[in-house]
Amino acid sequence: MYQEKTFFGKLKVFGIFGFIPLFAFCTVIVLPFLIGIYMTFTDWNGSASNSSYLGFVNYADAVRDPAFWTSMWLTLKYVVVNLILTNVLAFVLALLVTSGFKGQNFFRAGFFTPNLIGGIILGFVWQFIFSRVLVYFGSEFGWGLFSSSWLGDPDKALWALIVVGVWQNAGYMMLIYVAGLIGISGSLTEAAGLDGASWLRQLFSIKIPLMIPSFTISLFLTLQKSFMVYDTNLSLTKGDPFRSTELIAMHVYNEAFVNQNLGPGQAKAFILFAIVAIIAILQVSAMKKAEVEA
Repeated sequence: MYQEKTFFGKLKVFGIFGFIPLFAFCTVIVLPFLIGIYMTFTDWNGSASNSSYLGFVNYADAVRDPAFWTSMWLTLKYVVVNLILTNVLAFVLALLVTSGFKGQNFFRAGFFTPNLIGGIILGFVWQFIFSRVLVYFGSEFGWGLFSSSWLGDPDKALWALIVVGVWQNAGYMMLIYVAGLIGISGSLTEAAGLDGASWLRQLFSIKIPLMIPSFTISLFLTLQKSFMVYDTNLSLTKGDPFRSTELIAMHVYNEAFVNQNLGPGQAKAFILFAIVAIIAILQVSAMKKAEVEA
């Protein structure tokens, strides 16, 4: 532990350990964020040498765009369903792989593996499954649910995205729940067992209350991943059919870089950032109040 007392001594320690991470954070995160906010007030198109100040015109255009709110509403539905299914499945898997059966470490690695696959590759793999494999079995066995590709049906395409999202993220969240379950003192469950508490009673009265920090982290990460999903959306559906799966991240990208409307695109990105930040702060604050100590 460094305990420098002089100013130059502290400056030297900061220069060795703190300057490079701070410089990287400022240049990669803070500076682009500030430039992005500035661009929301201009008409810069990405290539012109000059730009004009527009005030809040880009924000007004973003708020008046019905396609923006359609994508936002679609994303909210995706986030809510994905949030629930991912965390319920992850928690069940965590209970399963901490139950003490033989080979549980192998299953932990297996459930986590989808998270190691990039979203682009994952999308193409599942595109093949939805378009060929499931349709084949649907035709062979007369399963009406899979008689046609979900990716071509506006009512089912979003569910295809949700299935892939849950499959990709559940293993990652499972590890967080596993860490929470392992951190619970065995003496608590043993004492409850001696008092006659059933497995379900121990789960709802001891394990779940003590795992609120794990739920806080998992819910936050799922929220962030769900709002920002783009790669899987691009490779699996590209927003089709008829823009029925164009989530908000893809809508913002298309507005800024495909349609070359950088100002309105940046304004929509900042509105999205504000909405996600508010939801995340409310979620973390509510979960923190529910935490208990053993």
